[in-house]
Amino acid sequence: MQWTDRIRQVKIFLVLAAVVIAVTSLVISNIFVKDLAKEERNKMEVWAEAMRSFNMADETTDLGLVLKVMNENHTIPVIVLDSNGAPQICRNLEMRNISEKDSIQYVKQLGHNLFNAGRYIRISLDDTNKNSYIDVCYDDSTILKRLAYYPYVQLGVVLIFVVVAIFALLTSKRAEQNKVWVGLSKETAHQLGTPISSLMAWTEILKENYPDDDLIPEMDKDVKRLQLIADRFSKIGSLPEPVPSSLNDVVDHVIDYMDRRTSSKVLITKRFPNEDIVVNLNASLFEWVIENLCKNAVDAMEGEGHITIDVKDSPERAIIEVTDDGKGIKKKDIGSVFKPGFTTKKRGWGLGLSLAKRIVEEYHKGRIFVKRSEVGVGTTFRIEIRK
Repeated sequence: MQWTDRIRQVKIFLVLAAVVIAVTSLVISNIFVKDLAKEERNKMEVWAEAMRSFNMADETTDLGLVLKVMNENHTIPVIVLDSNGAPQICRNLEMRNISEKDSIQYVKQLGHNLFNAGRYIRISLDDTNKNSYIDVCYDDSTILKRLAYYPYVQLGVVLIFVVVAIFALLTSKRAEQNKVWVGLSKETAHQLGTPISSLMAWTEILKENYPDDDLIPEMDKDVKRLQLIADRFSKIGSLPEPVPSSLNDVVDHVIDYMDRRTSSKVLITKRFPNEDIVVNLNASLFEWVIENLCKNAVDAMEGEGHITIDVKDSPERAIIEVTDDGKGIKKKDIGSVFKPGFTTKKRGWGLGLSLAKRIVEEYHKGRIFVKRSEVGVGTTFRIEIRK
């Protein structure tokens, strides 16, 4: 559990760091955009003054400087409107495939939009006549617009890169974990093989020497159980071929096994439909899943309580629900119960539910999840298998 908490803390730290970097980048970019916008505003004030000088020019006015100032604007879109709102001059506007009549209407509409947005400088042409003026309407330059959108594009690209990198790391980590699972499982099966073979031989000798002993058949069952466990471990890493199997029989077999090996204070109740449910299963592996859920339920109830196993039938899938009245799972831990290494037990390895998820989802193409859990009330695990 400490390991999973540490991983969660690292993820939270990385997300917070990414948010801080993103916000800092946006703030700095916005400062640059505002500074550039102020500079363009100052340029337009100079350009508007030049326009005023041009309109009020006489024989003594130096038009060379005025025209130089006006012609140096190659980036900022400008529309000059007279006092009646009619366009007089426009510069740096993109008008492609527009007729002359449509272009005049387009320029007029764009000029009014800029005016209504407050993006204009009013120049008086006659100090004695308030109605003699022009409005120099301007828009952001292409560079300013690109600079305003660039941080968002940059952050989008970075975000995509981070997502792809995380996905690649998780995929690599999962592949590495799978190799560890497979290697550990096969090595366990190999190591169990020799002592199991010896135990099988010894039980046969005991049967011959003590044919009436009632304990020997039980010993034989346990040895066969060990053989089944070794067989299950040997199948991890390969894709076992599911065959049509009775789900009722599989669950019955698990209940019979658990009844013999749990306290008499643990009551297991089964609820089956009237008709048998047949689905494609690898029976030995699927029994392992149900056993694991039942054992976890017994641990959660601390050896005393009630377990209910519901088997339900629907047109598309078979459903198994394992419910206990144990201590429950905290809401913050529900998303982590199937992760390798997560456990609330002092001596647990946190591998059982992870293996169960692998068997259900990868080998049987089904789903397993926590349907509900409440601290102090109990937990329900739900398995769904396609028919």
